[in-house]
Amino acid sequence: MQHSVRIKDLPPAERPRERMERLGPDALSNRELLAVLLRTGTRSASALQVADELLVRFGSVRDLAAASMEELALVRGIGPAKAIHILAALELAKRLQEFTGEELDLISNPGDAAGIVMEDMRRLDREHFVILMLNTKHRVTAKKVVSIGHLNASLVHPRELFKEVIRKSSAAVILVHNHPSGDPTPSEEDLSITRRLVDAGNLLGISVLDHVIVGDHRYVSLREQGLL
Repeated sequence: MQHSVRIKDLPPAERPRERMERLGPDALSNRELLAVLLRTGTRSASALQVADELLVRFGSVRDLAAASMEELALVRGIGPAKAIHILAALELAKRLQEFTGEELDLISNPGDAAGIVMEDMRRLDREHFVILMLNTKHRVTAKKVVSIGHLNASLVHPRELFKEVIRKSSAAVILVHNHPSGDPTPSEEDLSITRRLVDAGNLLGISVLDHVIVGDHRYVSLREQGLL
């Protein structure tokens, strides 16, 4: 049977709470901050190990913040009470970000969307399909690569695309992909996929605001072209 190292068995200098007291919260890793928040682990896992499991399960602190209480409570060592504590702390962090005026990218026109991805995408040698997820104020809350390769319906499936959008509680999305040729003129395949995704979004109550195709320092907005 594998022995679990308890936090109190660690040298005092390595314990998260003591490190935070001595060095401040900036010195702690995400797992250590979560362990401080959790306070205790289980009989078979320390608070640090439970924190590791949270980060492995959800992938990042941002994704952890998008989890529901029910999803958190399913993690070993996290019951309803700890799930509530975690969500309360993460919600305070979200509100502090808004309070301090740290602005997320605002999308007010297709050029704003193109500007976010242009430098990253204009030199790519393969097509990358990306979604920008927006809140109700049309600020970008997340960016995700949905597929890499020649754009076709099998690579961009509505189920997989909107699964992430729903998970992050996004109000709307902007579709973006690049043309390695540098010419952003939309193809028939581009238009077909766009219509399919717009229809799927309408069924789910999620607005597909635009599909922006990026070339080399050029872009085409399907909404501006009246194609969406």
